[in-house]
Amino acid sequence: MPYLLIISCYLIAINIITFIVYGIDKQKAKKGQWRISEFTLLTLAAIGGSIGAWIGMQVWRHKTQHLKFKFGVPAIIFLQLSFTIYLILHHHIIQL
Repeated sequence: MPYLLIISCYLIAINIITFIVYGIDKQKAKKGQWRISEFTLLTLAAIGGSIGAWIGMQVWRHKTQHLKFKFGVPAIIFLQLSFTIYLILHHHIIQL
């Protein structure tokens, strides 16, 4: 059971961090400053911050017209949820 707490804390933290990073990048874009790379933004989504990325895109109105983000972030969310459901159903990671 402690591993579930660790995973939950990690996911909460990485999503908060990702949300904040998307906001920072939006502010930098407005000011014409050095930007956070798209690779970094998508990597944060891929390592568990996909919900934070999607919320950040909506709240900050950032990267919503870039196809890589418009379809990429929802695709990452779909893959992560599919993998989680697979683990739950086939490997009894979480007892329902």
